[in-house]
Amino acid sequence: MGLVVSEMEAEGYRSLRRLRFPAERLTVFQGANGAGKTNLYRALQLIQAAAAGTLARELASEGGMASVLWAGPRSARAPARARLAVTLSPGEPAPGRFHYEVEIGMKAPVEAALPLEPRVKEERLSFLGQRRPVMLLARRGPALTVTDASGQRTQPEQDLMPAETALSAVRDAARYPDLDVVRQTLLDWRFYHDLRTDAASPIRRPSLAIATPTLASDGSDLAAVFATLVYVREDTADLDAAIEDAFPGAELIVPMPGQTAGFGVRFADFPHRVFDAAELSDGTLRYLALMGALLGYRLPAFIALNEPEASLHPDLLAPLARLIVRAAARSQVWLVTHSDALAAALAEAGGIVPRMVTKRDGATVLGDGSVDEDEDA
Repeated sequence: MGLVVSEMEAEGYRSLRRLRFPAERLTVFQGANGAGKTNLYRALQLIQAAAAGTLARELASEGGMASVLWAGPRSARAPARARLAVTLSPGEPAPGRFHYEVEIGMKAPVEAALPLEPRVKEERLSFLGQRRPVMLLARRGPALTVTDASGQRTQPEQDLMPAETALSAVRDAARYPDLDVVRQTLLDWRFYHDLRTDAASPIRRPSLAIATPTLASDGSDLAAVFATLVYVREDTADLDAAIEDAFPGAELIVPMPGQTAGFGVRFADFPHRVFDAAELSDGTLRYLALMGALLGYRLPAFIALNEPEASLHPDLLAPLARLIVRAAARSQVWLVTHSDALAAALAEAGGIVPRMVTKRDGATVLGDGSVDEDEDA
């Protein structure tokens, strides 16, 4: 595993008034509906969007800045902005870490822009670990400075629009290798929250027969992920164990792919019948999709799961917890849940203590390991 998330910060985004908290190999957030768990998940997803160049579009899809800014009281001296930041550290002991942050705000009166379009006000990427931080990227409005591979500060001829992020736009890997490392790390993250299981779900259909080491965020290439494990890795021990743990006596059937790949399940109650993906129950299919996300040939550096217990039978929560704990040995896992049963199963499987998510005066507050600072601090 390369760079991992060691700390996360969010300020002024929805219910996240001002939070800073460390991240572990397996971080579990538990709380009631409306406490702000999804905002924590979404904040990291927006940082990935900054690397992909889709941050403004993502914020616009949430209703624009008027909808995503902290709605509670704030200092009249402070501009109406949201700030998102992440610190990335090497997976093994090594000096130094990267800190990336981006501030987004409203259109200034004199700016030529669409009225409600999110604007990147400031953006910074620093390397921490020497006597003084090394500023790798500094952007304030249209002004941009980037440190190149020789350590020289340059001003790239980059015509940035106010809604664009510099991290996504400056793409010279040879000249700016640190920017490329951080960007590629963020783009490798996977967020699994929309694993649809309805009749029209892409998970229920065959997928193109292409070697697929990592499950797509929508699960659409699940059949190819299973085929890659069976016919490329040629090792089904983990798959077999996960199926037996969840559905005793069952067998995952993955035929040799042709132009497309498919899969089915043979259950103990029906030993002569294979139920293909289109026939499986919503809960069974969702569990299989989570297997694909957590047992892939190559896991991403970071996996985020938003309420993975949805649609699952209570008997599947303990097997799911064991899957998650095993995956955390290969990747960093971030989990949001409101299920006491899943939290208890994670505690039993890996000794994981969830961070409780609550609200105080409209602001999301975390339990152990967080810093919740006053607005005027």
